[in-house]
Amino acid sequence: MKNIREISILMETNFQLANNQIFYRGKVRDIYKVEDWFIMVVTDRISAFDVVLPVGIPYKGQILNAISNHSLDAAQEVVPTWKVASPHPNVTIGKKAEPFKIEIIVRGYLTGSAWRFYKQGGRNLCGNILPEGMVENQPFPKPLITPTTKAETGHDENITPLEIIEQGLATKEEYEQLEAYSLELFKLGSKMARERGLILVDTKYEFGKTSDGIILIDEVHTPDSSRYFYAENFDYQWQNNISPRQLSKEFVREWLMSHGFEGKEGQTLPNIPEEFIMNVSARYQELYQQLLGLPFEPYADSSIHAIEQAIRSYLSI
Repeated sequence: MKNIREISILMETNFQLANNQIFYRGKVRDIYKVEDWFIMVVTDRISAFDVVLPVGIPYKGQILNAISNHSLDAAQEVVPTWKVASPHPNVTIGKKAEPFKIEIIVRGYLTGSAWRFYKQGGRNLCGNILPEGMVENQPFPKPLITPTTKAETGHDENITPLEIIEQGLATKEEYEQLEAYSLELFKLGSKMARERGLILVDTKYEFGKTSDGIILIDEVHTPDSSRYFYAENFDYQWQNNISPRQLSKEFVREWLMSHGFEGKEGQTLPNIPEEFIMNVSARYQELYQQLLGLPFEPYADSSIHAIEQAIRSYLSI
């Protein structure tokens, strides 16, 4: 394995693609809007507890973009998507849309933040009443939808479907369509994961509106937006209170929590050692290989210049 100092890590871009461009920097993605194009550059940044960590993860952007593009292509059988092309492994270009300011989270299992909520006594999760006596990682009888707000800064917050409609974040008809699309996408993602020996535990979807209707936007079924367990021995593990082997960002959150950080006011990020950074990269590479069934090969040129040239060439600018 290469030393981290020998690897080009993409932390940010600052392209000037056109005089009329609109630029937005998300937690992980740099977004450019140029004329009718929506350009997403997936960096190697990583966030946890809605905080962008000060280190990048080698190859993370390339891996996320590849998995998301694979899933976006498959999702076309359920809902139109924003994707048009991927001219560089770190870039996806597609249709502009007016995003709904909510995320639709679908959960098949009681784990992660839902388990932390339940363990603290919570039983009404975004309008879903959870029964007594559940244990960590237990499957729900059917997938639950637990929407959140889409915060531009700070933390996303849980929200109920009724609150979404009352606050004008979506009409009743739009929200019902978002739920229907999300459940079908989760069904599809679960099938794709099972075929690769994995369980899609939970995930989030984002949607936008165009003149033609609702489309699926952003990333889909990546380890940043989803949680995966290995299917082998999973039933035995949760029934016997054994932590299942998983491929997701949860172990990053767990590491931070073990070092006293949960993104709360007044807390200080711990120093993140190089060994842990490379371990995170290895986890992302493992998920790539497991989900896509292909060996991971880093792209030869992920420099800022190569990325910008690929975008300009595709858009002929």
